[in-house]
Amino acid sequence: MTVPFWAWAATIAVIVAMFFYDFFFHTRKAHVPTLKEASIWSALYVGIAVAFGLVVLWFGGGQMGGEYFAGYLTEKALSVDNLFVFLIIMGSFKVPREDQQKVLLFGIAFALIARTGFIAVGAALISAFAWIFYLFGAILLYTAYSLVKGEMSDGDPHEEDNVMVRLARRFIRTSPDFDGDKLTTVVDGKKMLTPMLLVMVAIGGTDILFALDSIPAIFGLTQNTFIVFTATAFSLLGLRQLFFLIEGLLERLVFLSYGLSAILAFIGVKLVLHALHENNLPFINGGEHLDSVPEVGVELSLAVIVLALGITVVASLYSKKGKAKPAVGNARRHVDNYLDLGYTADLSERERVYAALVAEGEQIKALGPKYHAAIQDETELMDKIAEAKRQHEEATGSGAADPRP
Repeated sequence: MTVPFWAWAATIAVIVAMFFYDFFFHTRKAHVPTLKEASIWSALYVGIAVAFGLVVLWFGGGQMGGEYFAGYLTEKALSVDNLFVFLIIMGSFKVPREDQQKVLLFGIAFALIARTGFIAVGAALISAFAWIFYLFGAILLYTAYSLVKGEMSDGDPHEEDNVMVRLARRFIRTSPDFDGDKLTTVVDGKKMLTPMLLVMVAIGGTDILFALDSIPAIFGLTQNTFIVFTATAFSLLGLRQLFFLIEGLLERLVFLSYGLSAILAFIGVKLVLHALHENNLPFINGGEHLDSVPEVGVELSLAVIVLALGITVVASLYSKKGKAKPAVGNARRHVDNYLDLGYTADLSERERVYAALVAEGEQIKALGPKYHAAIQDETELMDKIAEAKRQHEEATGSGAADPRP
């Protein structure tokens, strides 16, 4: 189905309007979103994306509608995985929580621009070279393998993305402290760049790396450029609100990499099969199409994506590993945040962090002797937690709940 120019223009106008509304009404004034605020706006953005999909389904038919929803779910899942890295980057630079919204919004804007460029290039390559499907399939299969390899090695599958953090720190000199969300500040009469610029560069560079996996994935589900663009754009919009809504659950999704690996591997195989159908490489079947190779329909694609994500989420939420890893990880992050006096000027936020630290200690105790003993052996972490308790009692002038597991 050919999408008329007016539909393109109207859709782009809506997406741009949503982005500017987010900037001028939500992030212009630095603040920490409440759970209620994040929940309402996350639901609204998902609702808009679903409503748009129903419009596509109504006017474009089942094939086009199914491709949109399959693409949206895949891109949304990949976007949630991206949030892990955003969390690592902002934690590495100790971005004040009040300013994290603006950092996320910049990341979303840059991702949308970068992926739009990749979509244009990808569409042109597909139009000119049928063999590009082999390349896209190979990229996704390698990415799927890398995700599983990272998990099975007990390492952090997102750790390689920290290369952007290291490069930013190495080549850009900045002031030692943030100055709100400003990119420049004055120190001893000299104008200097702030660490906020480092964060922007690190997130922008990471977005480009993400696009290398994201765009081949959605082109594996549909070659309709309108669907590719809209599914990608709507999956990114609302990501800022989603971050604050599920921040505490991010590390709980311990099997997300396996689910994404299964989805990317499936789409990679789908792309290779499609490439064989369109084959014109002379060293494969004499340059002739292989019509006997099965094609994967959009219904099967959508079913595999929903099933993989459903199993991943349920397994993560109900496993002991899924409860232990985020509890320990969040305890590390929260105790560091609490001990960092420059973390936030909001006293209620410091109370929130300490309360979260206490809750994480209780969670670890409840998991049983195995996990309890493991964290007790981490002397440095236990010392930091004890220091946080001492500082909290000193600040409040009274006894404080013990956050130690």
